[in-house]
Amino acid sequence: MIIDEIKKANMQALKEHNDALRTGYSMLMNKYMLAGIELKAQGKEIGDTEMIQLIQKSIKELEEEKEIYEKAGREESVKSIEIQQEALKVYLPKMMSKEEIKAEILKLDDKSIGNVMKHFKINFAGKCDMRDVQEVLKAL
Repeated sequence: MIIDEIKKANMQALKEHNDALRTGYSMLMNKYMLAGIELKAQGKEIGDTEMIQLIQKSIKELEEEKEIYEKAGREESVKSIEIQQEALKVYLPKMMSKEEIKAEILKLDDKSIGNVMKHFKINFAGKCDMRDVQEVLKAL
C-alpha cells in the first residue's frame, strides 16, 4: 500500500534530518489516520484509491499555502513547500493524457456528460483530472 511506502520515506527523512520532507509526510499520515477513523465508523477501510485522493488534495492545499508565502516574500517557506509537493507527487499514478481520455470516451456507447463522468470517476479515480475529461467531452 502507498501508506506503507510513505511511512518508510518518513523514517528515512527522520534519519536524514530533512525537516521539509518530514513535514509533508507527517501531514499526509495525519490526514490518512483521520480519514481512516471516519471510514472505519462507516464500516469501510481506506485503500490506495482514497490515499491517492488524499495526496492530490494535500498537494492542492500546499499549492495554496505556497502562493500565500510567495505574496509575503518568504522564499525559504516556498522552497520547503515545493520540496514537500515533489515528495508527495512521487506517490501519484501517471495521469491519463487527453488523448487517452478521448480514446476511452469514444469506447463508450452513451456519451452523455453524466454517464462519461460517472464512468471515469468509478474506473479512473485519481488517474485522470476530471476537468480534462469534461474539456475533452465538450470538444467532441
